[in-house]
Amino acid sequence: MSPPRFVPLPPRELRSDDEILQCAASFRIEIQQRRTVREFADRPVPREIIEECLRAAGSAPSGANMQPWHFVAVSDPALKQQIRTAAEQEEEEFYTRRAPREWLEALASLGTDARKPFLEVAPWLIAVFSQPFRQNVDGTRMKHYYATESVGLATGFLIAALHHAGLATLTHTPSPMAVLNSLLGRPSHEKPFLLLVVGHPAEGATVPDIQRKQLVEISSFLPAAQLDRAVAARPRQ
Repeated sequence: MSPPRFVPLPPRELRSDDEILQCAASFRIEIQQRRTVREFADRPVPREIIEECLRAAGSAPSGANMQPWHFVAVSDPALKQQIRTAAEQEEEEFYTRRAPREWLEALASLGTDARKPFLEVAPWLIAVFSQPFRQNVDGTRMKHYYATESVGLATGFLIAALHHAGLATLTHTPSPMAVLNSLLGRPSHEKPFLLLVVGHPAEGATVPDIQRKQLVEISSFLPAAQLDRAVAARPRQ
């Protein structure tokens, strides 16, 4: 095993705390404008924009730098129609048979159902695949550690990049939807993680009237003394 090789950290601007806070607040304001859109315009989006956003996604951290993801960007109308047909078949089964009542009640406020016209209208669909292992040319396998977590991080980067570029997105989670492997020519060991709908929102598009949790509901801050007490209170193994 060869020793690890290191290179200098890429240069970055040295900022004051006030400047850092301003950058953090600016990004927060921008990303808070992101909403899941279900009404898309058929306005084309150049491939170069999608490529740049995918490059950003590919820079995400991953377990042991295995980068266990693959993105399939689809713009072909016939293929999008096939994906919609397959998705709606699964969704009909979900809404009528598989979904528990409490899950349907949770979805009711969002106005979703089995119909997915946006899968055809939006100019791009990006299928995200997770790779639990790598198939080497000699037939052996290399396990990818923390594959699901890594793909989730890359998908977050992708959504943020697309929003920053000025595009709208919708996260469709195919479950199950292994048909994506055959439709998109991906090997059977790859797992469809998410289908991202990408484009411009339709004129007059609306979104559900929802609220985000406040900071106090999603985070905790522990001063050093409080943290020490929390550690001391833990039961001994």
